[in-house]
Amino acid sequence: MAGSVPERGAGSVPERGPRVRIGVLGAARIAPKAVIAPARASPEAEIVAVAARDRSRAQAFADKHGIAHVHTDYAALLADDEIDAVYNPLPNGLHGEWTIAALEAGKHVLCEKPFTADATEAQAVADAATRAGRVVMEAFHYRYHPLFARVLELVGTLGAIHDISARMIAILPNRHDVRYQLDLAGGATMDVGCYAIHQIRSVAAAEPGVVSAQAKELTSGIDRAMGATFSFADGCTATMECALLETRAPIADLKVTGEQGRVHVQFPTRPELAWINARSGGTTRRERVKGRPTFWYQLQAFCGAVLRDEPTLTGPADAVATMRVIDAVYEASGLGPRQPSR
Repeated sequence: MAGSVPERGAGSVPERGPRVRIGVLGAARIAPKAVIAPARASPEAEIVAVAARDRSRAQAFADKHGIAHVHTDYAALLADDEIDAVYNPLPNGLHGEWTIAALEAGKHVLCEKPFTADATEAQAVADAATRAGRVVMEAFHYRYHPLFARVLELVGTLGAIHDISARMIAILPNRHDVRYQLDLAGGATMDVGCYAIHQIRSVAAAEPGVVSAQAKELTSGIDRAMGATFSFADGCTATMECALLETRAPIADLKVTGEQGRVHVQFPTRPELAWINARSGGTTRRERVKGRPTFWYQLQAFCGAVLRDEPTLTGPADAVATMRVIDAVYEASGLGPRQPSR
């Protein structure tokens, strides 16, 4: 069950040269870590523009991070012929709308997770990418780091997989944060649970069915925490726990148990903190996997897809499959799937 099949990028080599010129939609807090710093360390990426609904905020962001061009709004950025690709870190409920708009403007897109508000919108994005012939990649940065490649290698030594568990417990005390807003497709499962669900799908290399789900609500319709159980066609079972507001300390881990042993990785999304503990074939090992930040590997993969049609691990089909599981978890919990913002 270990491993996954990469998707082919849909891009072709830009005529203007070997660098992917990227515009950022919104002055988001994640952007410096996700694309600005990695682009400075990459020979194939350049951040050339930013747009925000508040132009003064976009200007301050550009000044701080050395971005040459500021656009008055998102549409103006998409109309810029000097931009090859867009990084979309907008609130969840706006991901689909602006990713589709970027594709229709001829841009490649690196879209923050979760890909869209729900699976229907995710499929609409996938269809738009096919029509446009452009690369779309969901920003599950951890998936591109050598740490997770090593995890999958070790899982491959376990024989038939019996059980998978993934936890992603974070602390977000600001109850006014956009991640707690239903009209922006917020909720713990959307923000951190999507990581746990994606990890389960990645190590299983199969699609789970949701057996049950229990939500803890912060406000009506918004989960501050979620637990879910899954089953697979081959008899494997899985559990997911996620939270944005809990009394427990933050934790993220992934455990995979098979007929010949077990793999446990702590903080799989943060390799600088991660340890892998593995037992198989009578051998026990504890190891770390060093490397660059996860976001650097992600940006390299995105540029490789755009410039050389290299395969990606988190393309549209993978994103649609993840959103289907997220929708099913929300359905089973009684909260119902999120809705796109309009």
